[in-house]
Amino acid sequence: MRKSLMQIVYLALCLAFGQGWAYAQEAAPVAANPQLEARMMVLAAELRCLVCQNQTIADSNATLAVDLRQQIRELLEAGQDDRQILDYMTDRYGDFVLYRPPFKATTLVLWVGPGILLVIAVGTLIRVLRRRQRLGADAFDPDTDDPEADNSLTRTGTDSHVQN
Repeated sequence: MRKSLMQIVYLALCLAFGQGWAYAQEAAPVAANPQLEARMMVLAAELRCLVCQNQTIADSNATLAVDLRQQIRELLEAGQDDRQILDYMTDRYGDFVLYRPPFKATTLVLWVGPGILLVIAVGTLIRVLRRRQRLGADAFDPDTDDPEADNSLTRTGTDSHVQN
C-alpha cells in the first residue's frame, strides 16, 4: 500500500512539473543579419497587430504577428526599402495596420473623434452640474410629506409585532 501511494505521488509530481514543457514553442526565426533584424523590428513597431489591436506586431506573440514579422524579413531580404514595405502592408490591410495612421479623410474619425467625444462629455457634465445648482437643497432630501409612505412603514412594523 505504501509503495503504490509513493508511485501516485511521484506520478502527480511529474505531471505537475512537466506541464510547463508542454507549452514550449519553437524559437522565433531571426535573420542571419543583425542589421536586417533591427530594421525589421523598427518596421514591426510601426505596424499594429491585427489580432491584438492594442499592440504592435513587434510586441505581439499572436500567430499572425509572427507571420507578419517573417513577411517583413522576407521583403527586406528581397531588397525592398522601409517605405515600400509599409506601402505593401497598407495596400494589403488598409490604414488600420499602421500604428500611427496618416491624417486624411478616411482616418478623420480616428484623429478628431476622441476630441469631439471629450467636448460632448464635458459639455454634458457642465449642463448637469448647472441644473443641480439651480435646484434647491430640498430637492435632494427624501420625501417625508407622503402620508402613505408613513402608514406603510407603520403597518409593516405593527404586522411584525402581531405575528410574534
